[in-house]
Amino acid sequence: MADDHRTRAQEARYVTALHNELHELACLIGREAAAMVLDRHGELHEADTKASDIDLVTQIDRASEQLITQRLRAARPNDGIVGEEGTAVIGTSGVQWLVDPIDGTTSFFYGLPGFSVSIAARLDGQVVAGCVVAPAINAEYSAVLGRGATMNGEPISCRDTSSLSKALVGTGFAPDHRRRTRQGHMFAAIIPQIRDIRRMGSAALDLSAVAAGQLDAYFEIGLSLWDYAAGVLIAAEAGALTIVEPDHASDRAFVVAAAPGIADELVALLRAHDADTV
Repeated sequence: MADDHRTRAQEARYVTALHNELHELACLIGREAAAMVLDRHGELHEADTKASDIDLVTQIDRASEQLITQRLRAARPNDGIVGEEGTAVIGTSGVQWLVDPIDGTTSFFYGLPGFSVSIAARLDGQVVAGCVVAPAINAEYSAVLGRGATMNGEPISCRDTSSLSKALVGTGFAPDHRRRTRQGHMFAAIIPQIRDIRRMGSAALDLSAVAAGQLDAYFEIGLSLWDYAAGVLIAAEAGALTIVEPDHASDRAFVVAAAPGIADELVALLRAHDADTV
């Protein structure tokens, strides 16, 4: 019995140390990548497109992902890595990194502050650490599973909003015109029921804003894992209610983060107007 207790205690200490290591590494590399991204903004002259003319990617997105991948592989060579710009490293350690080298590329391209570098670590399929660095606003949001969330090293918590009509809600739009048209009809029905809508252009930053009490809620459909992995953990650790509903056919998800006092009402409103399917 005593040996079993010691074994469990040792395992708990090991897991805590590993979570801390992954968190520190995510933040360290996130800061370096974010500083590089901000420093190289002046080099931008053009952007490529991916799925549509709306969906931009720049050479700096690729450079950021390359830097993050190199640093992760140097520090933890047996980990897996998945990145938005195509990185796919199969690991053997049980740890997988989820990397968005610039979340909010359009904002970045146009010189707007709504962009971030997002890095999350999954251990055996569960996100246990995440960091979102927004260099244009000097903000670093991070969390460790079960340990709460911080902004620039200080503890944060979501708002205690209890009235949906007083809720400031963040969102994003799909990168194709037909879905945007359907979303426009959906927003027309939802906006009269809330205080207002905001769109910063970065899902990771929007989710972090919910965590910091800068938004009352956020929702979006069509997100990839690297878009939301760090942000959902940060929001949840700050006390927000979070919902992630994957669409296995498209490998994308409907994501909600909201102050607990409005979460049920908001989700019901969103579903009533097909926000989870548009």
